[in-house]
Amino acid sequence: MSVCTLIIDGHNIAIASDATILDAAKEVGIDIPKLCYLEGLSSVGACRLCMVEVTGENKLLAACVTTVQEGMEIQTQTPKLQNYRRMTVEMLFAEGNHVCSFCVANGNCELQDMAVTVGMDHSRFPYQFPTRSIDVSHSQFGIDRNRCILCTRCVRVCDEIEGAHVWDVANRGDQCDIIAGLDQPWGEVSACTSCGKCVDACPTGAIFRQGTTTGEKERDRSKLEFLVNARQNQEWSR
Repeated sequence: MSVCTLIIDGHNIAIASDATILDAAKEVGIDIPKLCYLEGLSSVGACRLCMVEVTGENKLLAACVTTVQEGMEIQTQTPKLQNYRRMTVEMLFAEGNHVCSFCVANGNCELQDMAVTVGMDHSRFPYQFPTRSIDVSHSQFGIDRNRCILCTRCVRVCDEIEGAHVWDVANRGDQCDIIAGLDQPWGEVSACTSCGKCVDACPTGAIFRQGTTTGEKERDRSKLEFLVNARQNQEWSR
């Protein structure tokens, strides 16, 4: 496998040519903000928080889906990027109904953590207060679309790890939504195995275990990591 040499935030690095900018940043201990990315799942560049500046490019590039190239000079923490990321988080809060004090993930929410990281204490954008549904038809779990940020982690973990493909994305623009089955109540989707992987993958309190109250949602990401590693290492094949 060929190797590329590049510079990221002043660090010289050599890395496999099929690696992403996000992979390169990890190699030198640089933490690039992200919400839709989850180790073990495919990358889609949905949240746009991992955007970086590359010398010679006239646009920002998503680090999670951009493959490294020889001689790249990358900046990940410029004032332009910091302002862009704060604006993005502000928009996420403004377009949904995120009331942290009543959320099951309060204190254990990646969106909440990201607001602190980018220094957001208010949104400059008018709140949309959309009318979104809550589905608790499943016997164990529920989904509150008011808290959804459309990261599609649930879609990808169900498809790529569990192989059930219960979740999908419907509609476009501000009508975009996460649906179960063919836009059915979750409890009526026979493909669901009740594995709970979507709960563990969700970065907010959008998908939760029923009976969980404010601040009680916990995730077991080690389960997802174990399954991904076992599949990659073919530990269950003969």
